[in-house]
Amino acid sequence: MNEIRPKTREFYTFNEHMKRIIIIIFSMFFLLDTSAQTLVVLGTTQDAGKPQIGCQRNCCKNLKSRFFVASLGVSDVKNKKNYLFDATPDITPQFQLLSGLTGLKSIDGIFLTHAHSGHYTGLMYLGKEGMNASKIPVYAMPRFINYLTNNGPWSQLVTLGNIDLKPIQSEAPITLDSSLTVIPIIVPHRDEFSETVGFKIIGAKKSALYIPDIDKWKLWQKNIVSEVKAVDFAFIDGTFFNDGEINRPMHEVPHPFVSESISLFKDEPLSVKQKIYFIHLNHTNPAHNKTSPQRISVEKQGFHFATLGTQFILN
Repeated sequence: MNEIRPKTREFYTFNEHMKRIIIIIFSMFFLLDTSAQTLVVLGTTQDAGKPQIGCQRNCCKNLKSRFFVASLGVSDVKNKKNYLFDATPDITPQFQLLSGLTGLKSIDGIFLTHAHSGHYTGLMYLGKEGMNASKIPVYAMPRFINYLTNNGPWSQLVTLGNIDLKPIQSEAPITLDSSLTVIPIIVPHRDEFSETVGFKIIGAKKSALYIPDIDKWKLWQKNIVSEVKAVDFAFIDGTFFNDGEINRPMHEVPHPFVSESISLFKDEPLSVKQKIYFIHLNHTNPAHNKTSPQRISVEKQGFHFATLGTQFILN
């Protein structure tokens, strides 16, 4: 499957923070050639990360480590480009990880899925109090463009020229170069401030699907099984493992349970199941623990859970 897994933990203490990134980057330099087109997992958790603020349950209590919020990166060495999929609160170390692939210091495009806190608030670090970036292309749907343009502090990024908003439309391909195309795909979700999209990332030879948030697969006009079959790698919503996982009505924050998703693929061959990498795990999801019975059971069936630093070759 052309998957490269660095031997690193997905989480680490603050003091280990840079050490872990350096280890991952160091391994990447020996694994990639100068023509590589690579997708990298930059984060795996739900918007608020893990540990989650205020949580005193066993999943977070006394946890002296942090999991990064869900994000993907694409590094195109030949064309000297780096792209981010979602701008999370962890964008700084995530970009350090991605830029280590090429030594490039530029962010050449950011693709936003929707306007929930874990998916766009990293844009703040591009402003004059941070990177003071110059016209970084930010790809977003029309309502999202309007939201960023007309609401501070995001509007300041626009007026100061830190970001250059690029309107996108569902199913309309965005050609980044002759061998890299991104296609937004509208999905049903809680659209308070923007539409919600997933992305199909089409490289020179292989493709990936990224849908970190969706209400339920049955509400989507597309068939998730067919969509997974059409790509080589699929990073899909794994927020909750089962119903009853959080202490409030789960219909208030709808997501397909991992248990529901695997049931949709139960009759599919192993080759299809192995394409799936669950991502965007809530802090309560027992699959964060690599030795949990829930995770082991799912992995024995052929499915995967996304892991920080894992690389997928697209060419």
